[in-house]
Amino acid sequence: MSTTTAPDLSTASAEERIQWAVEEFGDSLILSTSFGIQASVMLHLASKIAPRIPVVFIDTGYHFPETYRFAEDLTKRLSLNLKVYNPRLTAARQEALHGKRWEQGLDGLKAYNFDNKVEPMDRAVRELGARAWLAGLRRTQASTREALEVVQVQNKITKVHPIIDWDNRAVYRYLTANDLPYHPLWDQGYVSVGDWHSSAPLKPGQSEEETRFGGLKRECGLHEISGRGDFSI
Repeated sequence: MSTTTAPDLSTASAEERIQWAVEEFGDSLILSTSFGIQASVMLHLASKIAPRIPVVFIDTGYHFPETYRFAEDLTKRLSLNLKVYNPRLTAARQEALHGKRWEQGLDGLKAYNFDNKVEPMDRAVRELGARAWLAGLRRTQASTREALEVVQVQNKITKVHPIIDWDNRAVYRYLTANDLPYHPLWDQGYVSVGDWHSSAPLKPGQSEEETRFGGLKRECGLHEISGRGDFSI
C-alpha cells in the first residue's frame, strides 16, 4: 500500500489523527465498525470529534445475538449516525444456492467474504461518497497488520488508522477511563468477534488471528488489496 501526502502522524495522538482526517476530508470521511470486542474505543474517539460521521456497519446476517444487542446499545449511548449495509442476497438464499461456503475451504471462504462484506462495503463507500475511511485496526492484532501505517491508500480510498499503535493495555486504559464496555463475548474468552460461524474463543497457545476463520486466514477482505472490488478488497 502506498501512503498519501499526509503529514507525519506517527507520533500524533489518536485524537490528532482523527482531527487531521476530519479537516482533510470533511463530509467525505466515514468510519467502519463491526461492533467487535474493542469497538467502543474507535466509536467513542470518532464521535467526540465528528459526532455526525457516517458509521458503516455491514450486517452479514450471521452476527452473534450479543453483537446485535451491543450495536444497539452503543448506537444509542453514543448517538451514532449508523449506516447499515446488507449483502444483496439474504443468508437463507445464499445457503440455498451455495451451501455453507465458510465450510468450503479457502476459496469458499473468500467468495463468502466478498459477497457478505466486501461488496456491501464497496457499495457503502460509493453511496456515501467517501474518499477516506477511519478503521480501528491495530498492529498487535495480527501478522497481516504489523506493517500498516497510520495513513495509507487502499485501492481508491484513503485509510486512516488512528489507534494502529495501541496495545491491549492502552485499549483497556481508554475503555476504563471512559466507562466504556468490551463486547459481551469478551467474558467468554473471545478476543476477536465477527460472524458466529467464523469466530472462536481463544485457546491456550493460540494467537488472536488463529481464532478467526478456523485459522485459514485473518482478514475478511475489507482490509486487503486485490484486483477484485473497487475500494475495499
